[in-house]
Amino acid sequence: MSGKRDYYEVLVVAKGATQDEVAKAYRKLALKYHPDSNQGNEDAIHKFKEAAEAYEVLSDEQKRARYDQYGHAGVDQASGGFRDVGDIFEAFGDVFGGTIFEDFFGGGGGRGRNRVRKGADLRCDVVLELEEAAKGVTKTVSLTRHVACETCTGSGAAPGSQPETCRKCQGRGQVVQATGILRVQTTCPICRGSGKTISQPCKTCDGQGLKPTEVKLEVKIPAGVDDGMRVRLPGEGQPSPDGGPRGDAYCFIHLKQHSIFHRDEHNLIFQLPISYSQAALGTTVQVPTLDGKRSLDIQAGTKSGTVYRIRGLGMPDPHSGARGDLLVETIIEVPKKLSKRQQELLRELAELEEKEITPERKGFMDRIMDYFGATESAKAK
Repeated sequence: MSGKRDYYEVLVVAKGATQDEVAKAYRKLALKYHPDSNQGNEDAIHKFKEAAEAYEVLSDEQKRARYDQYGHAGVDQASGGFRDVGDIFEAFGDVFGGTIFEDFFGGGGGRGRNRVRKGADLRCDVVLELEEAAKGVTKTVSLTRHVACETCTGSGAAPGSQPETCRKCQGRGQVVQATGILRVQTTCPICRGSGKTISQPCKTCDGQGLKPTEVKLEVKIPAGVDDGMRVRLPGEGQPSPDGGPRGDAYCFIHLKQHSIFHRDEHNLIFQLPISYSQAALGTTVQVPTLDGKRSLDIQAGTKSGTVYRIRGLGMPDPHSGARGDLLVETIIEVPKKLSKRQQELLRELAELEEKEITPERKGFMDRIMDYFGATESAKAK
């Protein structure tokens, strides 16, 4: 029976972990137990080798399948193990160069040196009315990005001269410092990663090869966007510093506060003021929507705060297109000023209410009287 620990336990990942999760777990352990950081610690070296062996199996789909089915017996012959840490660097040279350790270790495969970088992303902002967000709109936005200098055509060198290969990194753009088995790869401080140096810089762009330019872009904003959402404009960002793809631009959405509608995700809320008589007797009113006016029946006996739902008249979902609802909340208005006739009618109504008390109101009044009666009795004692 094998005395080895379970590989999933070694890397501290679940059996259903993705390859990315396996790689991240290995990177964390390898950095923690790296021999150069734990000199003289045999336990750390053992765990470093153990993590590498687990990664060797779990990062390979075929080996992982055999391991899941047969355990260590299914992979012991296929996996030769590692005699020392040098074997690990030899086996995972390309991994250490960029995939797992990125710039922490210099890779044997050289991926880190030849990796092409994407240009930086840019941001722009656009302000929308609620109606624009509901239907979708095309907006023109402006942003500042770098373009190739016309004088030097982007080389950074003055006309008649050419960039030269950097003597420090020999054109690789990276320099490697080795300490024992640990190799640290960093950007060349002379050419700043470009692999080239310029002895006669272009006067127009000061040797940068690029100059800032304001550009205008048309942005198609889908229906249903909400405040804080962003629209991605692929390839509209800054150019790559080494010939790679451009970055992206992100247009951030800001919604103006609407005068009558309040947004709650995909629903719209509208507060409808009605009079006491409308609430008591019921009525039909015209309510505003984003698609025009709509009739709404107010039922007799409606209380303040009652919500009527009109389906499909809210905001659309920007992904599915399905629309939310319009929620009409009734607010009973109490007039501050009354005409003489209104006062007479309300006083007459008040008298009727006192003479003909409904069972519900009678019960309420009885509870009040019982409360005061119990209070007076307690004081008497």
